[in-house]
Amino acid sequence: MASTRFDSCLEVVLAQEGGYADHPADPGGATNLGITRKTLARWRQISPWWALPKSEVRGLQRAEAASIYRASYWNRCNADHLPAGLDLALFDFVVNSGPDRAIRLLQRELGVVADGQLGPLTLAATVARAKEDRAAGLIAALCDRRLGFLRQLSGFTTFGKGWTARVATIRRAALAVAGAPSPSSPNRSSTMDILNGYKTYITAILMLLAGLAQAFGVDLPTLDGGSSGHLIMEALALIFLRKGLKGDIGRA
Repeated sequence: MASTRFDSCLEVVLAQEGGYADHPADPGGATNLGITRKTLARWRQISPWWALPKSEVRGLQRAEAASIYRASYWNRCNADHLPAGLDLALFDFVVNSGPDRAIRLLQRELGVVADGQLGPLTLAATVARAKEDRAAGLIAALCDRRLGFLRQLSGFTTFGKGWTARVATIRRAALAVAGAPSPSSPNRSSTMDILNGYKTYITAILMLLAGLAQAFGVDLPTLDGGSSGHLIMEALALIFLRKGLKGDIGRA
């Protein structure tokens, strides 16, 4: 059976969620495969939710967890109709922070009514925005908003490092699916930009070294016609000229 987008995204989400955990500082309490005790109790129609033993959470199987994810999170955010990449970014956000929160932040980014429902109007705005760059910009913006929300939570001091790493992982995976370069991957153009900013200094230093070499009697045929003193003075002039220009720009 061919893998669906849900299957692919679920693999990524489960890799972030891990297995059973019951951290005292985690308001979700006992959790397994990302499914909390309360969520599992509601799924199984057990009320009150604390009547569900923690052992049931520990024993949760992947198949049941997948059914919960599809019905309560994937379908809730209409992910089947979202562009590839954005489906993962929103799905993981919905799982981590709840459907209402995640969808509202997406809607605010799109500039549509933030009602927490991903209906036809929000979907149309999403598809229209995604056409600009195969959803790359929207993925990045949603991840930025998600991280901004997480930083406001009191639990950020305890879980912030892990939350930040998770958002970064999802961002990279989502952008890769959308066909966009990862923001953390250095490329040749960025390296060249860095070098380009210092090319005046590099040229001046080479001229200075050439001038000093001639002053000490080293024969440099390619520099015939330029005295050592002239080269040194030009090199110093370049350095101070660039320094002055940077200062003027900074004060502008």
